[in-house]
Amino acid sequence: MCGRFDQSQTARYYASVFGWADALYDSESTPAYNVSPGSYRPVMHVQDGERRIDDVFWSYRAKWAEGKIPIAINARLDKLTNRYWSRLLKNGRALVPAEGWYEWTGEKGKRQPWHIHRKDRAPLFMLALANFGTFTEDRAEAGFVLVTDDAAEGMLDIHDRRPVVLDAADAALWLDPALAPEAAVELARNAALPPDAFEWFKVTPAVNRAGVNSPQMALPLPE
Repeated sequence: MCGRFDQSQTARYYASVFGWADALYDSESTPAYNVSPGSYRPVMHVQDGERRIDDVFWSYRAKWAEGKIPIAINARLDKLTNRYWSRLLKNGRALVPAEGWYEWTGEKGKRQPWHIHRKDRAPLFMLALANFGTFTEDRAEAGFVLVTDDAAEGMLDIHDRRPVVLDAADAALWLDPALAPEAAVELARNAALPPDAFEWFKVTPAVNRAGVNSPQMALPLPE
């Protein structure tokens, strides 16, 4: 899973790296090293033929599901075609750009956070689903989730699940409204960056506290 991530560059920086010089912005978010659920973050998507970067609430629950289904921050890749996620898979595919994400190891009360990032330190483009409409009662009605899949090989030492990350070219295909939902799932499954594209190191336990934000969050602990 992914419960925190490092989005410590500006939305315009991520758009530039992605080749979106013509993107429309509705984002006032500032860079953050320790993003937690329940915050508004820049999300990339295509709407009515326009490339957009909008601030979207990280957490989602369909309006009809209140009292029936918990609020989610992630969606499993193998569940995206079910009734709950299929509408967003068709109309709400998005990307969350970031520098890395955090996972934890160890026992409760002694949890050690790890910063996971690309070995080449290029930005991550994490797959997401979002409802870009408005909400009537709960902000989570108009929110996003990160798409996750089983971890593999060495990543299992950190966590058994991970966000699905694509290279920029494949991520652009994920956003293409012309791509059928089933094809989008296959793209995510087959083009996800492999474990050996990533590396990780221990970081300060201060990451454990939501709302704490400084460059120190993303620096390796001294050996």
